[in-house]
Amino acid sequence: MPTSQRSRSYAAAVGARLRAVRTARGLSLLAVEHQSGGRWKAIVVGSYERNDRAVTVVKLAGLAEFYGVPTEELLPADAAPSVVDDRNLTIDLRRLAALPSGQAGPLARYAATIQSQRGQDNRTVLVIREQDLQSLAVVYDLGPDSLTELFFSWGVLTGKQPTGADQQPA
Repeated sequence: MPTSQRSRSYAAAVGARLRAVRTARGLSLLAVEHQSGGRWKAIVVGSYERNDRAVTVVKLAGLAEFYGVPTEELLPADAAPSVVDDRNLTIDLRRLAALPSGQAGPLARYAATIQSQRGQDNRTVLVIREQDLQSLAVVYDLGPDSLTELFFSWGVLTGKQPTGADQQPA
């Protein structure tokens, strides 16, 4: 399956997980809007669930917090883009900060969120896990291996560049 099709399929599966978690809590879309004090509009949450609108990683983490579940519970493991191996990647935060915000904005926001969630004070490197890479791949609409290659081309990943099965030109 081509990378963009796999990413759309994964995004649809994320929407289905969002709906499943919401309904498991007995919440309607309007109840989400009311209980969140309007932070989560019914129309927006519904569009995430239908995959009519892309949910950012930050918003996905916010919804997970609202629903009282870990963010990874909103990520469907059985529909995850295939990845060559279980890996951790180290992001050089100084190099990331030096990139134009338009280029690395989603990665920078995600890195800041992960640091906050982990309570990390280290401002030089951040280790992202396989699940982080899968989430970022959805945001960038790339396969995990292609995304890894892109991050290496930006100079924000440290270590040896792995070779993967779904690499495409960045």
